[in-house]
Amino acid sequence: MRLDKVANPYNTDLDRNPANHQPLTPLGFLERAASVFPGHTAIVHGPLRRDYASFYARSRQLASALQRAGMGRGDTVSVLLANTPAMLECHYGVPMCGAVLHSINTRLDAAIIAFQLDHAMSRLVIVDREFMPLMQAALALATVRPALIQYDDPVFDGPETDGIAEDYEAFLTSGDPAFEWLMPEDEWDAISINYTSGTTGDPKGVVSHHRGAYLLAQGNALTTSMAKHAVYLWTLPMFHCNGWCFPWTLSAIVGTHVCLRQVRAGPIWAALADEGVTHLCGAPIVMQLMISAPEAVKRDLGRTVQVFTAAAPPPETLLAGMQAAGFEVTHLYGLTETYGPAVVNDWHADWSALPPAEQARLKSRQGVRYLPLERLAVLDPETMRPVPRDGRSMGEVMFRGNVVMKGYFRNPGATRAAFAGGWFHSGDLGVVHPDGYIQLKDRSKDIIISGGENISSIEVEEALYRHPAVAVAAVVAMPHEKWGETPCAFVELADAAQADAETLRAWCREQLAPYKVPGRFVFTAIPRTSTGKIQKFVLRERAREIAD
Repeated sequence: MRLDKVANPYNTDLDRNPANHQPLTPLGFLERAASVFPGHTAIVHGPLRRDYASFYARSRQLASALQRAGMGRGDTVSVLLANTPAMLECHYGVPMCGAVLHSINTRLDAAIIAFQLDHAMSRLVIVDREFMPLMQAALALATVRPALIQYDDPVFDGPETDGIAEDYEAFLTSGDPAFEWLMPEDEWDAISINYTSGTTGDPKGVVSHHRGAYLLAQGNALTTSMAKHAVYLWTLPMFHCNGWCFPWTLSAIVGTHVCLRQVRAGPIWAALADEGVTHLCGAPIVMQLMISAPEAVKRDLGRTVQVFTAAAPPPETLLAGMQAAGFEVTHLYGLTETYGPAVVNDWHADWSALPPAEQARLKSRQGVRYLPLERLAVLDPETMRPVPRDGRSMGEVMFRGNVVMKGYFRNPGATRAAFAGGWFHSGDLGVVHPDGYIQLKDRSKDIIISGGENISSIEVEEALYRHPAVAVAAVVAMPHEKWGETPCAFVELADAAQADAETLRAWCREQLAPYKVPGRFVFTAIPRTSTGKIQKFVLRERAREIAD
């Protein structure tokens, strides 16, 4: 018997309306936490203890002040802040007025910050006093002329910069702590813009939406097994992909943010012991800093602390040291375009019985998809077909789902290329093991990850090429015990030119942010193909040999 196809009856007279459909946004997490647990400690920063009622009121007050200053839907509010209470307030207060949050990496140079301010069309900037000279240098190069607000962190004891900008606390007083904040008109509305490291030309502005932030924030809690009232230590910079969405996650589980202005061993161990920290995130360098601290600094925690790391896989000795000190380490992977981590090395209980070397091998894999990510695959970028699950066949890591960016701001060409074939192309090359876990093998854009920071080899090469003595330059990653990787520069000098490593290092310091300066300079003939293309795979092997 054949039945004629009819319209879906479950869509008849069953429409969306305010009673059954609201845009998803992580901003509601804070409202709920403040209404259910108003007295619970939300933020710890030095001697400061701020509860959820105050956190919510101040965020609304910031939103109100921003609105009165002319900020509204689609306007960009840029922030150059450390991991402080103000940075947390901006993650709520800025989108609560409909504006879009632009968090700036505090380690960038003035020229790159100026580019970001102009490209994002920033209308207002909130700056930590420590970084005000950097912002002033950036604004001198920028075209935009945003309003300027200065945040004075009581924990910072550096030089005063009075009179340069309006005081943050004074600015807040112009707002209403009972402000009826704005829900997004659509959950697809932008909540933030974060810039890539500019590995192939200018940095690209990654636009994230309320829906993705809502989903990844909850995915963090599920992936990290965060219980209600967990205590999170801010060793991860909040300017990195909005702190991997953890500023919103903590409100969802009514947890406590323990702010850390500077990542140092003493304050980390003190916070772990005194504040009852349960979770933290960071690059392998953070873990190395912790376990290499003097014994007088370390504290007996008497419990297991969950640590989540990305970037280069931690070496076996570091994993063993962390385990002995009472930390359980989990490897994550993601990009700015996926709101931070969207892949997790989910650990199987029986793996813990394996020899340490085998455990380290398994922990070095990036893993499987987060719950809110719909699809994760390693595909042949030409055919868009999955590679065999043999741990050897390489393809490009690709993502699909609600925790993938809206696209690149004011860059439709790059957006189309990134989404070709209905997948987000990460640019990372990897393999799939028989159990379905992926592992990165190379980076198609030659990114160097040093201490958790992405460094463009092209940017470093361009700086070297500007030196009159340099004829040819090629920069690759060199393994480094502390930083995971550092740039290694191979250089051919121009005829009759003279320059040594210190000369070029000093030159790079003038051209680049400090962490981008090569750790090693090698003066040699640079290998090329018959067509003149530099053979970077040969140089990477040489860099590994030099490091050994």
